[in-house]
Amino acid sequence: MVGLKSRKETMRSYVINLIAVVLLFVLMNVGTRTGLLGRYQTGVLMVIFINIILAISLNLTTGFLGQIALGHAGFMSIGAYTAALFVKYIQETVGITLAQKGNVSPAGTGFFLLSLLLAGLVAALFGLLVGIPALRLKGDYLAIITLGFGEIIRTMIEFFSFTGGAQGLNRIPKTATLNVVYIIMVVCVMVMFAFVRSRHGRAIMAIREDDIASEASGIPNTYYKVLAFTFAAFFAGIAGGIYGQYLGILGATDFDFMKSIDILVFVVLGGMGSLTGSIVSAVGLTILPEVLRSLADYRMLIYSVVLVLVMIFKPSGLLGTYEFSLTRLIDRLTGRQKKQPSAAGKGGASE
Repeated sequence: MVGLKSRKETMRSYVINLIAVVLLFVLMNVGTRTGLLGRYQTGVLMVIFINIILAISLNLTTGFLGQIALGHAGFMSIGAYTAALFVKYIQETVGITLAQKGNVSPAGTGFFLLSLLLAGLVAALFGLLVGIPALRLKGDYLAIITLGFGEIIRTMIEFFSFTGGAQGLNRIPKTATLNVVYIIMVVCVMVMFAFVRSRHGRAIMAIREDDIASEASGIPNTYYKVLAFTFAAFFAGIAGGIYGQYLGILGATDFDFMKSIDILVFVVLGGMGSLTGSIVSAVGLTILPEVLRSLADYRMLIYSVVLVLVMIFKPSGLLGTYEFSLTRLIDRLTGRQKKQPSAAGKGGASE
């Protein structure tokens, strides 16, 4: 009986979240068609979706695994250049027009999705190659190794001619559209959420709490560390692929050390171990500089002060390890309360 109720509540939660996702999608389309969301606003939304994927993917490593990684921008750059070179090859060599004057052909959308998959797989391969030796270390040592990896990738991008060298890669087909990127972002969040809630996610969190005790209980620590690292790199590659095909131009300086720090700030501010915290911080920290753009001389100062104040008064981040639940919010607003077992009933017969 209890199991049946639990399944019903889970299904109800899925339905409510699906309705919310569809409603946001409809509102976004209404806004673009009525002119409420102009080119500038849709551009900010696109960056928000990219940052959400980056923040949640890094949270898998930093928040749930408990390992500080400073090379996330390196995986993003690998995905960006992989996807960009792929679509450029398709358009220039095969001769298929993917995007022209802001319109994306159906073939363009298909190759866009294919390029993102390829970008994620290549980034995951690099994540596997880096993770196997690096994740035997921990703490500052791991941070330094991942930082070095990010700088090596950036230097290699500037060295090779097929990546555009120091001048960057341009004339990339702009095949990223707002609706498609929104759906991709939602799917990525759902997959990462399911991963965290699975037995693999619980094993990773057990390693974070006590790696010695987790290994003693039979959890293969190295395997799950590499798995989380590779999984995070895969989604960072997808975010990079979207980024390149949204801007239409790439440069190695877009993926320097400070880019990795920006992504880490999303995770730390939102709460290490909270997916919804990463979403909130990614949205807030993307919008905040834009809101303060009128204060051009002071906006970065205000931005920094806000971060310092949050870290002083809420060092665990905005949400800590708490996950926001739309279902719980609706239950509170409607006055629906779950039955709590009385003190006298504890240990008695179950329902």
